[in-house]
Amino acid sequence: QSCDAQQRGSRSRVCVSVLFLALSVHFSSSQTYVLDDKGGLGRLFDGIGGLSGGGATSRLLVNYAEPYRSQILDYLFKPNFGASLHILKVEIGGDAQTTDGTEPSHMHYENDENYFRGYEWWLMKEAKKRNPNITLIGLPWAFPAWVGRGKNWPYDYPDITASYVVNWILGAKQYHNLDIQYVGIWNERKYDIKYIKVLRNMLDKVGLSGVGIIAADGDWSIANSMISDHALNDCVEVIGAHYPGTTTVADALKTQKKLWSSEDYSTFNDEVGGGCWARILNQNYVNGNMTATISWNLVASYYEELPFGREGLMTAKEPWSGNYVVESPIWITAHTTQFTQPGWTYLRTVGHLAGGGSYVALTDGKGNLTVVIETMTHDHSVCIRPPLPPFHVTSQNATFQLNGSFASIKELQVWRSQFNFKTKTPSLFEKLKPLKLIDGSFTLNLSEDEVYTFTTMTTGQKGVYPDPPAPAGFPKAYKDDFNVRNPPFSEAPHFADQTGVFEYYINLTDPGPHTFTLRQVVTERPVTWVADADQTISVIGDYQWQNLTVTCDVFMESVDSGGVFIAARVNKGGESVRSANGVFFWVFADGTYKVTNDLAGQTVLAEGLSGTRAYGWNTLSLTVNGQLASGQLNGYPLWKNAVVLNPKNGWAAIGTRSFELAQFDNFAVVAD
Repeated sequence: QSCDAQQRGSRSRVCVSVLFLALSVHFSSSQTYVLDDKGGLGRLFDGIGGLSGGGATSRLLVNYAEPYRSQILDYLFKPNFGASLHILKVEIGGDAQTTDGTEPSHMHYENDENYFRGYEWWLMKEAKKRNPNITLIGLPWAFPAWVGRGKNWPYDYPDITASYVVNWILGAKQYHNLDIQYVGIWNERKYDIKYIKVLRNMLDKVGLSGVGIIAADGDWSIANSMISDHALNDCVEVIGAHYPGTTTVADALKTQKKLWSSEDYSTFNDEVGGGCWARILNQNYVNGNMTATISWNLVASYYEELPFGREGLMTAKEPWSGNYVVESPIWITAHTTQFTQPGWTYLRTVGHLAGGGSYVALTDGKGNLTVVIETMTHDHSVCIRPPLPPFHVTSQNATFQLNGSFASIKELQVWRSQFNFKTKTPSLFEKLKPLKLIDGSFTLNLSEDEVYTFTTMTTGQKGVYPDPPAPAGFPKAYKDDFNVRNPPFSEAPHFADQTGVFEYYINLTDPGPHTFTLRQVVTERPVTWVADADQTISVIGDYQWQNLTVTCDVFMESVDSGGVFIAARVNKGGESVRSANGVFFWVFADGTYKVTNDLAGQTVLAEGLSGTRAYGWNTLSLTVNGQLASGQLNGYPLWKNAVVLNPKNGWAAIGTRSFELAQFDNFAVVAD
């Protein structure tokens, strides 16, 4: 193979590498690694996946127009196209804040069941449409208040909690023809042995014996309990740990159960994030015998200023513009997913490279072989957690010798990613010339920060669509009258609930101008995962907005104690929502109003009489310009020139004084 003008400067290494591959040059200085199945095989491979939820991480995805929404889904799920994911894990919504927002429950109240709320049902169906063999998993982060029976704890009544979860699995099948293969316990919270046994028994009783339980979606500690409690051990199919740092513990290995990194990654999705993902995808098995790795999160489809912004396999946070970005983790995922399937088996001959990095090899047992090699350096593969101990990677020659049933392989397909951190010109998932083997052997010149796949599979493809539209800020003039007779989703576009749940509502008692509204429906504080606010709130818009006018019709449904607000410059959401500041214009059912600098309502900027009552519509308007704010009620000035020093910018928002029913209509915002 010739090297043309590319054979200059930093690019010469690329050509040299290709020459090594094409000619199968052997170096005496190479370390040799044997890939062999004669002594048996390793563990069964269960797949690589993404996590939607925990919470509301796919919130904005549903609002993309076609064809962009389908393109994003193809990059995630379509086989032999992009990430080609094997697993989709979703949150079982619990009406509570679970990182970047709330997801609605299928049972807000004990006598309530609705299996069309939210967007996880839709997402699972879209994934299944593209990959009928995809593994589906559900996991609760939080629970509606009634499950806890007055306590912020779901285990005092294990039959109630188990029934709630089982109903979700049954509903997935009955209403969406979705088969959930695994279910978790309670994300990253203390597990309860009695509850796990009750859940297993209930699943079996209703014909769901094929649904496996993953426990405990936290650390490895449940393994010790499983060793001493054989009944518990029989209930658990998979031990799932979060952010395990590629290592497991002896007790987990003793159980002989499947070991998964059931939540991992959670790292900003630039090239270092891609390096993190490349390293842990290999080393979760090499170091920890973990046979599945699931990324939190699937797609960063939430406002970037919320916690953990852009920590998905790709980014899709602008449905109003149509812009999305296929980030490096998509193509790093493809190095494994496009050339393996769940049910393949790891070889026992996997490990670390002498010069740093790692290699894994998998087979389908039918003669196919896939080898994935990574040489990610420490500083270019740091994940958000846990801390990464020092290690060193250097350029090296490596010879791979295929023995056993693989000795007769004559040719391997080659795919390569080079991050090229020095030149900042990454080359991701590039197909190279097939590699001819000599006596089952090939030698590579491996540089730092590379990923290679060598495979007998010929089906790989780097899928591509035309560039999406350019990024753009949220529209400066935006309005929504919520007049949607048959909404495809229960949430209004672009609203991101941060405490409480705001759903489309048909007001049959008011056939006039407010028949179709948005209604806050959570009436008790849920069994929470983080510290939800005491008020409900949904944010929308551009976090950089400074000067703006927010207008909305509001309707309180709690006599005397009711209260609602509109807000501007809201500066916090997600796990930090309790401490959100901004400009909040409240009216109450006792005939008063208040203007505060915080969601908690402690810093009062203005207050007085409003004459507002429950069960009557009022129009609120809030204008913030520089350091001054003013408000109108039903078209008339109610207060003006309240001094606002901070925050300088933030989202618009609507919400309620407490967990109470209230309606909103004719929302509008105009920003400078």
